Amino acid sequence: MYRIGQGFDIHKLVEGKKLILGGVEIPYSKGLLGHSDADVLTHAIIDAMLGALALGDIGTHFPDNDPEYKNIDSLILLKHTYNLIKQQGYTINNIDCTILAQEPKMKPYIQSIREKLSNILETDISLISIKAKTMEELDSVGKRLAISAQTVILLKRS
Repeated sequence: MYRIGQGFDIHKLVEGKKLILGGVEIPYSKGLLGHSDADVLTHAIIDAMLGALALGDIGTHFPDNDPEYKNIDSLILLKHTYNLIKQQGYTINNIDCTILAQEPKMKPYIQSIREKLSNILETDISLISIKAKTMEELDSVGKRLAISAQTVILLKRS
């Protein structure tokens, strides 16, 4: 049996924060604002995983008003979510992600992100696709006010 899920996240870009995507710190003059480390890519993956099995969303499992999750590394949340998926008897068939960012350019970091995610998710790197797009200077992402990510995941029963 297969289950498909999709996830989305967006966070505002601000001065004085680190830019972390897929657990990789990316050099940039701004970072993402959020209760945790605001890793939009990892958050989108978490939501896709939870959605595939109708387990709610990231806010249900890791509320943004809980001090336990303040400034937490989102890879910790991802590992916890992956363990939930395994407990339900599923594994990852494949993941397809898109990062939407006008700046910085993501291409130099995509392989590192894929490697980090494949390690956390105990999944072959060939099953994780990461793409990046600009918004052609349209909307909040295009105007360099935010970065967002979208993910689709296919889970299969172990």
